[in-house]
Parts: sequence; C-alpha cells; structure tokens
Amino acid sequence: MIALVALTVEHRADAVGIDVTPRFGWNVVSDVVGTTQRSWRLTVTGVAGEIWTAEAEDERCVDIEYAGPALESLRRYRWSVEVETTAGPATGAGTFVTGVLDGDWHGAAWIGAPAPTAAAPLLRTAFTVEEAVTEAYLVVGAGGYAHVELDGVATGPGVLTPGFTDYDVTAQYTVVDVTERLTPGPHALGLELGRGFFGMRGRNTWNWETAPWHADPCARVVLVMRTGEGVRTVVSAADWRIADGPTTFDDLYAGEDHDARLAQPGWSSPGFDDGGWTGAVAVTGPRGTAVAQRQPPIEISAVLEPVAVTELDAGRWVVSFERVIAGWVEIDADGEAGDVVELRFGETLRDDGTPNCVDEKGYFDGRFQTDTLTLAGDPVTWHPRFTWHGFQHVEVRAARLPGIRAHVVHTRAPRTGAFSSSSRLLDTVHELTVRTVLNNLHGIPTDTPKYEKNGWTGDGMLGARLMLQNFDTHELLAKWSADIAASRHGAGAPEVIAPHGGWLMDWSPAPTWHSALLLVPWELYLQRRDERVLRDIWPDARDYLRFELARTVDGIADTTLGDWVSPETDPGGGNAPEDRRVAATAFVIAMCDAAAAMAGVLGEPVREWTDAAARGRAAFVERFWHEASAEVRGELDEGYRQAHTVLALAFDVLPEAARQSAADRLARDVAERGDHLSTGALATKYLLPVLTEWGHADRAAAVALQTTFPSWGYWVQQGATSLWEHWKPESRSRGHYFLGTIDDWLFSHVAGIQPTAPGWRRARIAPRVTGHGIERAAASVVTPYGELATAWRLDGDEVVLACRVPVGVTADVDLPGVRTTLGSGAHEVRSPAHQAE
Repeated sequence: MIALVALTVEHRADAVGIDVTPRFGWNVVSDVVGTTQRSWRLTVTGVAGEIWTAEAEDERCVDIEYAGPALESLRRYRWSVEVETTAGPATGAGTFVTGVLDGDWHGAAWIGAPAPTAAAPLLRTAFTVEEAVTEAYLVVGAGGYAHVELDGVATGPGVLTPGFTDYDVTAQYTVVDVTERLTPGPHALGLELGRGFFGMRGRNTWNWETAPWHADPCARVVLVMRTGEGVRTVVSAADWRIADGPTTFDDLYAGEDHDARLAQPGWSSPGFDDGGWTGAVAVTGPRGTAVAQRQPPIEISAVLEPVAVTELDAGRWVVSFERVIAGWVEIDADGEAGDVVELRFGETLRDDGTPNCVDEKGYFDGRFQTDTLTLAGDPVTWHPRFTWHGFQHVEVRAARLPGIRAHVVHTRAPRTGAFSSSSRLLDTVHELTVRTVLNNLHGIPTDTPKYEKNGWTGDGMLGARLMLQNFDTHELLAKWSADIAASRHGAGAPEVIAPHGGWLMDWSPAPTWHSALLLVPWELYLQRRDERVLRDIWPDARDYLRFELARTVDGIADTTLGDWVSPETDPGGGNAPEDRRVAATAFVIAMCDAAAAMAGVLGEPVREWTDAAARGRAAFVERFWHEASAEVRGELDEGYRQAHTVLALAFDVLPEAARQSAADRLARDVAERGDHLSTGALATKYLLPVLTEWGHADRAAAVALQTTFPSWGYWVQQGATSLWEHWKPESRSRGHYFLGTIDDWLFSHVAGIQPTAPGWRRARIAPRVTGHGIERAAASVVTPYGELATAWRLDGDEVVLACRVPVGVTADVDLPGVRTTLGSGAHEVRSPAHQAE
C-alpha cells in the first residue's frame, strides 16, 4: 500500500484565507519497509485551468513554495501532487482559498457606534441574491471581537475572533466560505462586537485600557460573491444599521453581563424590522496592516458536567467541575423578568467554601471573573461571547439553581504527540501539562487564563518545545513570533509580553525573556523546518541581539527576571536568591548560538555571532566558574544554586574538560537535598536532561518521581488537576505550564525521541532512563513527514525497543551495545538491559 495523506497548504488542510505565498506539503505512507520518495510533480489549477506546475527528483514533501503567476484575491484554487517512490506511485489533491492579496476591500469602511457605549453593539445589513452564486467569501476584520451571523446562523470561524495583535502593526481578519449558504433570495448579515484587548475599559495593571490603539469596537466587512454575471459585493458602510445589544458589559478580566430583556430575536435575519436602529458611522479602525488570521480558531473543545454541587445558603451554590479549565459556563435559566443569575469563577476554594474569584494583587479595578444574566421571564440558555475564565468552581447566586455545564475553550490544537510509561505519576504529570497548555492557548500562548491572559515571552519560550511535540501549534507560534518582533517597534529589545499595549512598567533588561525572539522561531525550525519564520524575524532578531550585546558589561549581561519562582520564593512570584547575571549571560550566549545557526540557514554571515558567543563564554567562565569546587557561583548567592550549573551545561558554556565535574557536583547537590530540585522556571526545563546526559539518570529519575515538596509529584499528591505557577500550595495561579517542562525530558530521554535535523528529517531514538523505577515508556510525535513512534520495555535481561519511522525520516537508534540506522517502517531492536542507563 502506498498513499499520500495530510495534504496541506500553509500547514492547513483545504485552507481558507491564504494571503502569503502558499507552501504545499504532504505525507507519504507505505507498508513497505524502507520506502523513500524519489520524485514529485505538483500542479495548481484555477478557474481557467492549470496555472503552475513544478517537479523535482528529490525527497522534499514539506513547504514546497508556489512560484507561479500572481494569484487572485478571494478565489478557490485546486492543487494536486503525484509522487514516485521506491514502492510505487501515489497521488493526492486539495484546495485552498486566497485572502485579500491586493489590499482591495472593495470600499468597505471601518464602522462602529455613533457614540461611546458600554454595550456590545449589534450591526446589520440586508441584501438580495438575484442569481446562483458560484463562489462567496465573507471577510471580517475587527477592532476587538466580532460574532458574525448570516441569516440568523453563526458563520465562525470559532469564537473570540479575529485574533489579537498589536493593532498599530497588524490587524487580523477572517475569511469564511459561505457559497453554499447564499441561495437566490433575501439575506442578512449581522455582527455583535466585543471589546477584547482593543477596547478594554476597566483599569488593569498592564494598561490595556490606555493602549495606543484604544477605541470602541468596530468592524470592516466585505462579502464577495461570484456569479455567471460577474462579481458582486456587500461591504460595511454608513448605511448599515446599529443598536445596543443585550450584552451590556464585556471585559476580559471582569467578565460579562447579559440582559435577556434586551434581546432582539431575528436581528441577523432577513425581514427583521430595524427601523428603531440608528445608522452606523465610519471610524478610524485599527491602523495596522490587514493580515489573514493564520493561527487556528478558538473553539469550544469539550463540554463538562458538574461533579459536585454544594448549597452554601439560600440562593447560593458552588458548582464544581472535574478539573481546572479555561472557558465559561453555559446555563439554562428560568425565572421572573428582572431576576439576576450571578456567576463567580475561581480555580480553588477559600476557607469559607467559595471560589477565589477575587484579584489578590490589585491588578484590576472593581469586579473580577464575574458574569451576570438578567432574565426576561422566559427560559433562556446563555453563555458569554467576549470573555473567558480560568476556573474549576463557580459560585452561583440566583433565585433558583440553573442548569449548568462548563465549556472548555481554547485554540484548536489537535493532539499530535503522546507519552505513556510504567509510572502512573509521570503519566499524570504529562496529562496535567497537556491540559494546562491547552488552557493557555487563546490565539497566543498565555501565562494564565484567570489572572493575566498575557503572552509572557519567557513562558512561551520555555514551553515552545512541549507545545510543538504535543499539539499542532505551528501556526500559532509562528504568528506569536511575529508579535514578539512587532513589540520592538523597530528598536531596542522586545517587550516581555507580546502583543504589548504600552504597559508602563519597565522590565528592562530581561534577556532571559527577550530570548523568545530567537529561541521560539529556532524551535519552530527544529521541529517543523519552517525557514520562512526565520527569514521573517531575522532583521528584528539580529538588531535586538546587537543591542543586547552592546549593553553587556565586560561580556556579562544582567536581567530583572532570573530563575523565576524557585521553591524558596514568595508563592506570588519572585526571583531566586541568586546572582541573576549568571542566567542573563547564559541566555545571551544561547541567543548568539541560535543567531549563528539561523544565519547559516539564511545564508547570512555567521562570524559576528560565533565570535560574540566565544567572548560570552570566556567572560562567563572567568567571572562565574570555580574549578576547585566545580561550581558556578555568582555574587550574593544563597548557597549552591542548581540553576547556575544547569544553564551553563545546557548551553555548553563551560569548557569541555569542566563539564563532567560540574555535572557531578550538581548531582551531589540534588542527592543532598533528598533528591529534590531547587530550580525555578528557567532552569527546571533543563535540569533533568542535563543530569541524564552527564551520567546521572538515577538522580534525574528520582527527582521526577519525587512526591514531597518541591516536586511535580507533590502537586499530584495535593490533588492538582493542572500545573501551578509556583511549587508551593499557596501558588496564586493553577494555570501555568512553565514549570511543566519536565515533559521535554519525558519525550527526549525517557521515551528517547528527539530531532537531530530540522523538521525531524533525522531523528535520534535513545532512551536513557531504562530502569531507575521506570520499566517501560512510549511516545509518538507527528513530524512534518508523519508519525514517529517508539516504545521500549524491560524484558528480563533485555531492553526491547519497537519503533515506527515515517517515510522521509531516518532514525538513528542508540542503545548501549546497539547502534543502528533505520529507514521507514516498523522495527524492533533489542539491547542488553544491564548496560542501559
């Protein structure tokens, strides 16, 4: 059997809204061991026939870039590919729809309400289709969020769209194919507009309410219809009608209010009487360049029923769900007109049994994580549209308890990786990590769905690998890389959160967090072989790194953000009690190494970056390395600091001759602490891989399997259903993934799979924790070429390794006593167990 599967354009199947030069990809699947692709022929076809053909005799099947004549805006194209393999031929086909390629919005204006209003406005227009439509695409841009309905039915894509950006740099729009819905006859378009990060009104510590782009919600809409007679458009203009809707208040942090008495049934349907509405007005709208939303939509991914309902007193209940989630609740309520149902959301319960639905740090004015529904006297089913919460528990205040269910809401991110083992604890930690990442995917990687919803760059940098190995997050992270670059606004360092709305707090310098500008795109290249993302961010990455190097002092960097939330710090957050210059300098060196690698890929000069890295290493060793004690020490450190050595070894900073002794000293400290870590967010990512690589797999496994404070197992023992922001149970947030980077080690050293060439073109299969309390492990990753899977188990005196390698990947198996190279197909390898680490 030979076939082509997973055909993509810009990493999406049958993509709609492509406004960049398309890149094509496919996977070859075969039941013949050792199959390779010999050649391919790719054809793109438009309405008038074939427009471009390319072919080559090679194994490429990832990101084949279109090089034909200019494509038309908002048109459907078909493409097909024929391949020859050593197992025979195969063919496949797909489609894609372009976005707004020429900047022509057909005269569509940005429109909004004629006067400021707290309510989410409703916009509508009516039109008639006179003849059969062959193609129809609805394009919607918004300052804030736009819930779109055509003839009374939502069009999508997803919820909370379009995506969030720095609106002064770019403004995303969505494209939806509505061809099948536009039959001849009357139709109507309706939009309800939410504020999002564009028009936030409440004071918050990140100053979103005073962002440079700040304004009331607005939208720009064009509906392009093609018929046998030509092209017809419906565009947003001052002749659209507008009114305040039943959503009387919406805020990403405070919550949402809905008054069912103000509902206008049929408002987005043809024939609705909008005589009482006013005319919309033209507004400035976002100033940024219009770009298609490239990241997948945010969706309702699951519905959870309550696991417990506790009555506090008359008219007050606490409804609990099985785990911490990001999203909202949907309620079925009935009562007298004017009755109010109030919902207060929290991740944990306070001593009085109510959810912690308060802002403990004073980040916001007024209420926090609270929704209200005012009833109209009839049964109603409702959930918010323009906010989301982080919660496990909901306090309900109402005359009677409504029906209630939780909606899990996050960016569409299909699972592409899996891990399992003989350790129930490790499997649980892995699953908690997966859950917590999903809770923090909302168009960007956020740092908590409850408190911040911000894209902290250091958090995303630390989690990029586990995101890419567990989920299809390619386009989300590529988009976010552009957000990080945009936060520079052309000069200096990127901001510590991206997108950035003018937060007045100055965190500079923070190379540990700024490193995301280089390390996230480089991880994308390593995992997905996306060269374009390197090319796009290179000017900003290059100029920022020059800026960072220029402000080092004798080669030593400094940072306001060090190894954050180490075990001894305040549970609300804080730096480890150590010299932050060690981490800062190590990350600057790591950035120089990444820049050299990027430059090599892009054909840029490399010498500037290799020289800078060499100078950084020399300065680091001279200032911080103490050979006699085999320790990396800074000034004012509180005792031996594991993080210093971990980062020095992870980034190859120390001289080769010193590395083993440094690793041995690190392992001794771990043992002296009773097999406990003492690291925060930065160093935890690298601690277990460093110990394992330098011959201390026993110590790494002991830390991983630890169940007393501080450890992942301690969280599990405390009943955690997600990952915490801090090792301590007093942790403010139960929705942080940046201490869950043990997941990297589970894949790379326990299951033993990691890429050794970009895009997994070559992979290493080398489990290094066979034994040490772990008797078996398995993992799989969907590479750009297909799924790579491996599983090992101890069988008496042998390690039995089974693996499945996709066509296009070469796997180097490295077990003690056995080294072999495998092509595509299913394989089994055995190794003497007593030799395995």
